[in-house]
Amino acid sequence: MRILVVEDDQDLLRQLKSALGDAGYVVDVAEDGEEGHFLGDTEPYDAVVLDIGLPMMDGISVLERWRRDGRTMPVLLLTARDRWSDKVAGIDAGADDYVAKPFHMEEVLARLRALVRRSAGHASNVVSCGPVEVDTRSGRVAVDGQTVKLTSHEYRLLAYLMLHKDRVVSRTELIEHLYDQDFDRDSNTIEVFVGRLRKKVGAPIIETIRGLGYRIAEPREGAGDDAALS
Repeated sequence: MRILVVEDDQDLLRQLKSALGDAGYVVDVAEDGEEGHFLGDTEPYDAVVLDIGLPMMDGISVLERWRRDGRTMPVLLLTARDRWSDKVAGIDAGADDYVAKPFHMEEVLARLRALVRRSAGHASNVVSCGPVEVDTRSGRVAVDGQTVKLTSHEYRLLAYLMLHKDRVVSRTELIEHLYDQDFDRDSNTIEVFVGRLRKKVGAPIIETIRGLGYRIAEPREGAGDDAALS
């Protein structure tokens, strides 16, 4: 999952980037409202962490412009604890949730997981398809109840497809949401990871939709590991 963090406090920005990176997210950062608005307006993000008190353009204005322009990614606001009016203004501007400073990093991570999960239409931390279960809170993947060990890249790919179960996800979308901006888009990395996932998971839940991308779906009777539809 790809997250944008817009925060002008450099120490806090480093802490957020480190914690989110350790949690498996791809993280882009901006230190002022204008840069944050530009990134959020031009790049696809699964969620945004947005401070209200920003230079160049305040967080409320950034959020209002995003929503006015049709940007629908979930936004978690960072607010001052004693400014209840900021919280109200943020929610009215289109924020999905807020955290008051100072905060515990685990609370930010938990709220982001919930925002990403709900935006994909899931109420539970556990997403399942056939015998496969992915726990987005713990990062555990299980097949028929048995834990399967995946690399961080394999997990991110599987989790993204599982969260968007039954929808065809293009290769371009996967690259945009799972990798840094400097990722070589002409490489066959996605295909390699899909192949590894099929071997490790075993169940034929990952379909290749020729010319379109990949889809997680309930196993079809008689489907093989390399199921592909024209």
